[in-house]
Amino acid sequence: MSTLLDDGDLVDRILAHVDGKSTDKGTTVWREPAANYSSRERFAAELEVLRRVPMAFCPSAALPEPGSYIARTTVGTPLLVVRGTDGIVRGFRNACRHRGMKLEEGEGCKRAFACPYHAWTYGLDGTLRHIPGEDGFPGLDKDEHGLVPVTVQEQGGLVFVTQEAPLSDGPLPDVPDLLPPDYVLFNKIEFDDKANWKLIGETSMEGYHIKALHSQSFYPYGYDNLNVVELHGRNSRIVFPFRRIEKLRQMPREEWKVQGRITDVHQLFPNTHVSFLSSHAMLIILEPVSPSETHWVIYQLAPRIKNGKPLDITEARRDANFVQDAGLTEDRRAACAIQAGLASGANTHFTFGHYEQAIGHFHRHLTEHVEKLKAQQD
Repeated sequence: MSTLLDDGDLVDRILAHVDGKSTDKGTTVWREPAANYSSRERFAAELEVLRRVPMAFCPSAALPEPGSYIARTTVGTPLLVVRGTDGIVRGFRNACRHRGMKLEEGEGCKRAFACPYHAWTYGLDGTLRHIPGEDGFPGLDKDEHGLVPVTVQEQGGLVFVTQEAPLSDGPLPDVPDLLPPDYVLFNKIEFDDKANWKLIGETSMEGYHIKALHSQSFYPYGYDNLNVVELHGRNSRIVFPFRRIEKLRQMPREEWKVQGRITDVHQLFPNTHVSFLSSHAMLIILEPVSPSETHWVIYQLAPRIKNGKPLDITEARRDANFVQDAGLTEDRRAACAIQAGLASGANTHFTFGHYEQAIGHFHRHLTEHVEKLKAQQD
């Protein structure tokens, strides 16, 4: 598990950047072929990579009790993920072993799953428990007709799913303890954008664009091109400080706390971001639909107790709505505009410089996985 800067060291670095009018910088430049944002062949390879690494599916808080489940399609595969009576989260392909119908849609809490077609019934552990008119299926072995499992791991307050034989352990070795057990889910939203999933993800991996793109939303409260960037394993952490962090100069170092003074974005390889804002946290999962379309799944969470007071849902929603309606909307428009601009043929590649080191880090690991996949297929 990764070790990231503590609050004191993080504030030291931020204030040094404020004083020096500087930012964290990388040492390399990454050139990403523009065709990788539109090529169907490349897109198919990326989908296979996502199926073959641990990929965030939901926050642990979305499965709060035994029987809590989520059924949704991820990377083209309908999955059913449920917390068992033993507290362990398990995942299955969402298909009845009789005639293949989906067992569930959406989310809820149940003690068993009955197929809506013929009522074959499965336990929370995936075992086939009941077949109506069982004498009509002589010789059928129930043990061989349980739900087909996928690999599920729970770490850092998140549930990860690996659908196929793994290419690597993805983000897991370096996933920090992100969402504490006291964080509760207060909202979930989903929508689609006409942009490649990587273009959307790139918008939150650098602060070089803050003044230009977010001049009326984020920039009045923060800085332009002032970030702390930590690369850990295949993941990264990008810190966007608010101007009010300078008030800490008047406080003893042992009292420095960054909560409410930064936006903290954790990019978990390959397609997940966990962002901590003033009054809430967001888990963003970018589901590739096509080379030019992405489905967003966003979970919004907040601590049950904050500063000794119970969760103020109104405050959390106000914070979430500001992010959705301002900065996030601007990022989405930028990604869609870049996708549309690909048709111009103006760029053979995109250049990510020293200010955009987290993006180069992401592409380097994605490319390594694509190449590893091709080597296995040859």
